[in-house]
Amino acid sequence: MTEPRPSKTAAASNKDKNKAMVALPQVRVTRRGAQRVQAGHVWIYRSDIQSTGDAPAAALVSVVDERSRVLGNALYSSASQIALRMVTRATPDGVSWTDLLRQRIAQAVDFRQRHVNNTDAYRVVFSEADSAPGLIVDRYNDLLSFQVLTQAMDPEPVREAMIAELAERLDPVSILERVEPRIRTLEELPERSDGVAYTRAGSEPKTSTIFTMNGVRFHYDAEAGQKTGAFLDQRENYAAAARYAHGRALDVFTYQGGFALHLNPVCEQVAAVDASRPALEVADRNAALNGGREIEWVEANAFDLLRDYSDAASRYDTIVLDPPAFAKTKRVLEGAVRGYKELNLRALKMLKPGGILVTCSCSFHVSESEFLEMLSSAAADAHRRVRILEKRTQSIDHPILLGVPETYYLKCVICEVG
Repeated sequence: MTEPRPSKTAAASNKDKNKAMVALPQVRVTRRGAQRVQAGHVWIYRSDIQSTGDAPAAALVSVVDERSRVLGNALYSSASQIALRMVTRATPDGVSWTDLLRQRIAQAVDFRQRHVNNTDAYRVVFSEADSAPGLIVDRYNDLLSFQVLTQAMDPEPVREAMIAELAERLDPVSILERVEPRIRTLEELPERSDGVAYTRAGSEPKTSTIFTMNGVRFHYDAEAGQKTGAFLDQRENYAAAARYAHGRALDVFTYQGGFALHLNPVCEQVAAVDASRPALEVADRNAALNGGREIEWVEANAFDLLRDYSDAASRYDTIVLDPPAFAKTKRVLEGAVRGYKELNLRALKMLKPGGILVTCSCSFHVSESEFLEMLSSAAADAHRRVRILEKRTQSIDHPILLGVPETYYLKCVICEVG
């Protein structure tokens, strides 16, 4: 059967489409790079770039394989070892990154509205997991806080589009920027300072507020604290821990009291440890917001304290271990696992029979299987029987994108220790 020939109008339209498609700078990648994309990953490393043509820094580009077949569109970085970050497999006609970004933010907000509950604080945009590479946005009640982590998120038109979409969708009083100087240096971006990027018309700029997670209230100050202000990725794990916690509890690496404040209503006594005095001062202010029995805040090095407590035969019914990332690169993986094992070994020795251990790792380079293997080894050395009650990960507002293992980083295991 003979296929009908396209009309002159259709042919002209197709010609215009082709022009729009080739208008984007074209970057050619190796077979290995193409296979990586086809397998579902969104990163292409500089070692897999064959040619960048005339692609400028921060540009939206068309990515093609060695045979010039289009793989999709990506954001190009002239500085990062992750040279390309895919943003779409299709190649929309006349596509602009600002338009795509606004769509991605709208989709991210819709996702949270469907799935996040019992809080007014959550991650609104999670970089690659929301197809907005290099953008982190968190909500704290009536404030938004964002970080820019790639070249393509930094041009003024992109920033303006991002802020406009966030303001329209979420109507915050203020939108604040938290700057990570090390990342900006690596991405060869100009220096910036933390500050208010937007304030609602008729309102005064605002940098602090009070937010709620699982019915527990917290202070938020955009001008202090780590990351964009709090560890929202543990929100659901806080609530899970409280379902099992009992008796005398110890929260190690408490930061601003996330686990401790959730355990306090269900435990007879809670002590919480951190090396940072400013963090503990905020934790104490958070405790005052919520009332209830007094929490003992302990400023100390966690390793030293657990060693002392263990040697002194201190006993607890519930212990939480939520350390910072010990393995930020693969090179330190072995030492990181040793650190996790020491902490867990001490905690297991200190738990009473029937006690609850909540143990966490936010190190991406320590896989779930490696973390469980470490825990099993610690249990054997402590001569304790450990039964897993729950294996958990980061909160749903930090979605894990299949094909991109880097989006799965937080492991949280809740155990009963015999």
